[in-house]
Amino acid sequence: MAENTLMDARTVGIVGARGHTGAELIRLIAGHPRFELAFVSSRELDGQPVSAHVPEYRGTLHYANIAHESLGDFAVDACVLALPNGKSGACIAGLLAHGGDPVIVDLSADHRFDDDWYYGLPELTRGRYAGQKHIANPGCYASAMQFAIAPVRDLVEGPVQCFGVSGYSGAGTTPSDRNDVDKLRDNLMPYALVDHLHEREVSRQSGLAIEFMPHVAPHFRGLTVTANLHLREPATLDAVRARYAERYGDEPLLRVDDEAPWVSQVAGRHGAEVGGFTLSDDGRRLVVVATLDNLLKGAATQALQNLNLAFGLPETEGIPLE
Repeated sequence: MAENTLMDARTVGIVGARGHTGAELIRLIAGHPRFELAFVSSRELDGQPVSAHVPEYRGTLHYANIAHESLGDFAVDACVLALPNGKSGACIAGLLAHGGDPVIVDLSADHRFDDDWYYGLPELTRGRYAGQKHIANPGCYASAMQFAIAPVRDLVEGPVQCFGVSGYSGAGTTPSDRNDVDKLRDNLMPYALVDHLHEREVSRQSGLAIEFMPHVAPHFRGLTVTANLHLREPATLDAVRARYAERYGDEPLLRVDDEAPWVSQVAGRHGAEVGGFTLSDDGRRLVVVATLDNLLKGAATQALQNLNLAFGLPETEGIPLE
């Protein structure tokens, strides 16, 4: 059993628990006062104690290699899918077998373009939530880009250029050039410079043309996006700052600052930071910087927000707030 033993605890399963995000999810759910881990599925770690890999979890659960079609054998209240893109279909079919109807939060991109799924970026989309049990977690870069753009969305004219740099944890645990520490040392590796999935994701959500240029850096976690926005009419810095302060002032996981946020300051933290507001002399070109931890606000923390929302709990329940 997990450490949470409240009589009204909601049971949660995790599929794909071996990865970096899976470990963060285990930590968060293990410390949540109303959620209880029911299973953690991982082929590579099958049979090993969860506590041996995630010491914050103090229960007795072991990782299990659960066939996707057999997930319905576990009568859980919710399941988080932390799998690569293209892998969710069999899991969802398994979870819905035998008449099951759990809340499903999918961290992959498989359902971010599906109108039948709630797109779960709570700070910007909670008004669209109407009890949907299928929730698509946004991408990490896509979240940062939208945080940078949303308060001035109605002022933007033409494409938005976004230059992004992420730590190599964003490339997952499967070996590749983008998480090869030796290749990344003293380097900045560009990739997918046109038609990146997150580019299309933000374009769909914002209704704007997005031009995104991602890079991987030698640090492990945290990402930054510098957004270049062209405005229809001249703006002032005071007016721009006021828009961001008004839009995000009541959001406990979003911080607005005049200075450009640093990745080192946001890594390991559950919120996002937006700042560095800079205008051209004519007031029609605005540059904004957004940072967040790709494993937390870009993935696991956001998933927990969505679970809280689905069960009618305070959105930041179980999320450590600085």
